[in-house]
Amino acid sequence: MSIEVELVSPERIVYTGEAKELIVRTTNGEIGFQPGHVPFVGVLGVAEARIYLTDGSMKRLALHRGFVEIADDHCTILSDTAEFADDIDVGRAQAARQRAEQALAADGDDADAAAALRRADVRLQVAAAA
Repeated sequence: MSIEVELVSPERIVYTGEAKELIVRTTNGEIGFQPGHVPFVGVLGVAEARIYLTDGSMKRLALHRGFVEIADDHCTILSDTAEFADDIDVGRAQAARQRAEQALAADGDDADAAAALRRADVRLQVAAAA
């Protein structure tokens, strides 16, 4: 058995395919889905997601907020931004991280800079793990 996975961002359908397991981080913590999982809807945080494919390989990606829903072995992920490890521009992510750190050094309460730092860190984490 497998789960049909559909990953959608505002720009495009990022991925469709079969998986034996999917792990994402919601605002309540990390959760894994396997075939037969009970219906579930959750809010995604900014974190790494892992898709374990039926051929035994794994795809890592950076998800930046959104929603996940699973029912009847069909999982839909709607994410503001979704980037597979191979698609991440490491230099751009490092530059974004530096800008966010500088903004936080100037204003430790800058919520936008803190969010940008988190996004950059997740991109770098996913890219490094590939």
